[in-house]
Amino acid sequence: MKFNSWKWKPIVAALAAVTAMSALSACGEGGNSGGSGSYPSKPIVVVAPSGAGGGWDKTARALTKVLGEAKLVDKTMTVENKPGGGGAVFMAEYATQDKKNPYRLFVSSPPILINNLKKEGNSPYGYKDTTPLAQLTKDYGAIVVRADSRHADIQSLMAELKADPSKVTVAGGSAPGSMDHLITVLPAYKAGIDPKAVKYVSYDGGGEAIAALLGGNADAIGTDISSASEYLKAGKVRVLGITSPERLAGDFKDVPTLKESGIDAEFTIWRGVFGPKEMTDDQKAYWAEKLKALSDSDAWKKELAANAWEPEFKGADDFASFLGEQEKMIQELLTALGMAK
Repeated sequence: MKFNSWKWKPIVAALAAVTAMSALSACGEGGNSGGSGSYPSKPIVVVAPSGAGGGWDKTARALTKVLGEAKLVDKTMTVENKPGGGGAVFMAEYATQDKKNPYRLFVSSPPILINNLKKEGNSPYGYKDTTPLAQLTKDYGAIVVRADSRHADIQSLMAELKADPSKVTVAGGSAPGSMDHLITVLPAYKAGIDPKAVKYVSYDGGGEAIAALLGGNADAIGTDISSASEYLKAGKVRVLGITSPERLAGDFKDVPTLKESGIDAEFTIWRGVFGPKEMTDDQKAYWAEKLKALSDSDAWKKELAANAWEPEFKGADDFASFLGEQEKMIQELLTALGMAK
């Protein structure tokens, strides 16, 4: 039988069109991909890798509240708490089980870097096992003493540490090698003092560390400046220096930066939003638009004020570059402490 190819051309074209449409449909809703044009098509979970009431939890709840109430995201958004290991337990689950799931985001801060870099209790997973979506807020570290302390400035504290570090007790609200510890020893390290010689006592949270300071059980503490705000306003503490690049306004306008005091040290306590490692370009573009709109909204500015957070928006590319820079600084500090893996 003679084969007339022209008779088959319309049928072949129709079959090709059906196949292409089926593929697109599979991409759009299949699995966790979200797909082009359909994302998001179901509720979204934002994880706080901690218990309720902490900084991560407050950030996640403020984020979902504003995105929903401002109608920036029309799908239901809920917060899930996943405490354990300062975020390390959650990261082990997320990086292995949710790497293709764009319906599960999370908030984090410097511990995502610290946990991945330190030797003891380290996590094999870090920010490179995620997609950084945006930085939303910033805070800074502070070296704080009692209002009646013998130390009137950071140079006085550093001089005493240099003379005999065993006579100075510094404290923080987290374990050795974690964020408060790094903030506490950062100025000493930058001032040429062996950070391993600094006597650091860890407490279970910043509130307990401040209580230890006020009770005379510590000479100084490292904490975040927003946590010290109410005690500073009440006249109970003196802030010797902050890790910001320049002076802050408002209640902190009279507090010098470490740089002003001759110690070349900065440390930003950022908070940001992350997604799974394997996100599509469409999904990343969706969150780039929504998170920028969130940052610009009046509702978000009210949340910042209510929580004493400083605004600091960085889009995905700038955020990822910043994380790479901060990772190097944290690696340097942990190495000096003998705590790097």
